Amino acid sequence: MKIDKKEMQQLAAVQLPRMDLYAGIHKALRALMADTLLALGRMDTSDELETAQTTQRVVELLDFCRLHLGHENEFVHPAIEARAPGASEAVAHEHADHAAHIDALGLAVAHLRGLPAGQRETAALDLYRSLALFIADNFQHMYVEETAHNAVLWARYSDAELAEIHGALVASIAPEEMMFTFRWMIPFMTPAERTAVLADMRANAPAPAFQAALHTVRPHLTDGEWSKLARSLDLPPASAPMAA
Repeated sequence: MKIDKKEMQQLAAVQLPRMDLYAGIHKALRALMADTLLALGRMDTSDELETAQTTQRVVELLDFCRLHLGHENEFVHPAIEARAPGASEAVAHEHADHAAHIDALGLAVAHLRGLPAGQRETAALDLYRSLALFIADNFQHMYVEETAHNAVLWARYSDAELAEIHGALVASIAPEEMMFTFRWMIPFMTPAERTAVLADMRANAPAPAFQAALHTVRPHLTDGEWSKLARSLDLPPASAPMAA
């Protein structure tokens, strides 16, 4: 099935915001990808600790991307296919390509780590360029999901149904992965988006998990951003974690 461009245009004209399965997590991915690429580009390959730390950040990015692919394959694509057969086929093929690219990048990281310091520079540049291409492909890929896939979902699902899909996806995520997601998602959202995500978490998650989320994101927000968030959530002063 091809995605109907007229359907996309009609839905784009609707002013009311819809439940968006992609917006938040894609902000996290874009932020993490950009930050990791910049770190790799300035890495001092003669510095053992810096090389170890930076390449570990690349590994963490690849692991996170692999988990993200799994979540979309398990929850979002089946929802699309259930009511619009064939509509996720093209992106599913791209997911397979991304998985192969992730594996190749992982091998490149291992190769770089195995080299003596004096031989790392060329391998590091090759890894940097390959990661840049992977990120560029993902940026285009995410745009298609946010436009074409959302058009399909919004035409065929109510917001309540989409929230149920999102809830099932979130419930499947391990606590450690959730905190990592929050670290890269919440700081790069708008103030209103931050409030919505954390208010929903406070309403539906155990209090310790909510406090852990606050402690995770606080060091990555400016004082002004934190003040806005605290006011919007009506946080008591004692609950406000200190910035790192």
